[in-house]
Amino acid sequence: MTDKPKVGLDRSKTGRAKGTPNKTTALLKDAILKAAAQAGDDFGSEGLVSYLQAQAKLNPGPFMSLLGKVLPMQVTSEDGGPVGVVFKTVYETRGD
Repeated sequence: MTDKPKVGLDRSKTGRAKGTPNKTTALLKDAILKAAAQAGDDFGSEGLVSYLQAQAKLNPGPFMSLLGKVLPMQVTSEDGGPVGVVFKTVYETRGD
């Protein structure tokens, strides 16, 4: 005979707390950052910054993709309001 789970057992309170990163993910992230910092020493004295600067020049496509993930998703103006973009044709700008 198989044991059935107890009725009313609240499984939502088990496991990791919400927002806590997976231990393996945290270890991998730390290892990647450490490796990039050490590789950066070959490009200059600033470790990780030197490495990222070199990647920006050597691999601009992937670097821009990374940059897009790091930048804030919502852009606002200096006063906190929305940013307006105005497109003008070549003919419209000749009159300015």
